[in-house]
Amino acid sequence: MRRISRLTRVAVGVASLALAATACGGTSGESGDDGGDDKGLAIAYDVGGKGDQSFNDAAYAGLEQAKKEFGYQTADIEPTDGETDADKEQRLTSLAKQGYNPVIGVGFAYGPAMKAVAAKYPDTTFGIVDSVVEGKNVASLVFAENEASYLAGVVAAKATKSKTVGFVGGVDVPLIHKFQAGYEQGVKDTDPKIKVVSQYLTQTAEEGGFSSPDKGKAAAEGQIEKKADVVYAAAGLSGQGVIEAAAKAKIWAIGVDSDQYQQEALAAYKDSILTSALKDIDGAVFALAKSVEDGKPLTGTHTFDLKSDGVGLSDSNPKFAEVPGATEAVEKAKAGIVDGSIKVATE
Repeated sequence: MRRISRLTRVAVGVASLALAATACGGTSGESGDDGGDDKGLAIAYDVGGKGDQSFNDAAYAGLEQAKKEFGYQTADIEPTDGETDADKEQRLTSLAKQGYNPVIGVGFAYGPAMKAVAAKYPDTTFGIVDSVVEGKNVASLVFAENEASYLAGVVAAKATKSKTVGFVGGVDVPLIHKFQAGYEQGVKDTDPKIKVVSQYLTQTAEEGGFSSPDKGKAAAEGQIEKKADVVYAAAGLSGQGVIEAAAKAKIWAIGVDSDQYQQEALAAYKDSILTSALKDIDGAVFALAKSVEDGKPLTGTHTFDLKSDGVGLSDSNPKFAEVPGATEAVEKAKAGIVDGSIKVATE
């Protein structure tokens, strides 16, 4: 099995997905100023912010790559507690006014705000991760999370000894349902006798489902009490609590979005992180920045899936190779998804 490499990610974003490019904008230097104030990519974080070792940090990695390669000024802005769509709209507006291009909202919660702001700044390219927003100057960067989660489910089924595994979702919304659906299907297709215990932390993001490690830890502890010995979290920053609980109980955790085994802030728990379901968020962010830098901004909806290496599964932890049959089962499942013989549910 092969992890998604940084070079592959760039290729995915720019070539393998055959993303359509339209010339409906440009860099800040091309849209009216003299180019002396060279501002490039700006990202506005989702709840949890930078430091979640997962979703937001993957977007930041894409920003850092763009900053290094293009040598321009970048910006990354944190969310605020209890913020409204109006707050998000103000944040995106401020970045566009300052001349940043592109401006990316990290997370589906930016949908309403982006639709409003993009219409007011037609010469700026906007991007949104995990949602589809219609607009001539908007690129919607979405992922087949269910496919990566299916692979995670296959691994969980191979690793469990108790025949019970867990799923912790941050917020009860359609996006996270995709993670759950793929994971449960992967488990059941591998061994229908295995029980999957699932729980959502909150009904809304405002309640802290993506930003509360304590909630994640409590949920994981409850699942461990029910004999779960592998727990998969799709919960942003809250997932750190799930990983902590798994490490304390000496069971397996499965990370999400980024390769959490490699995250320095999680080093104390890394031996318990068996694998992570990956989303090439950094590759998508960089691809959009590159398209603007090249003068051919991407727009429309672009789906990063398993076939294009836009999602995948990490095998950084050497213990992954020691799980009997896991590597072979994942490769077989991956081949089935790519050739269409395995249809992964989204709900």
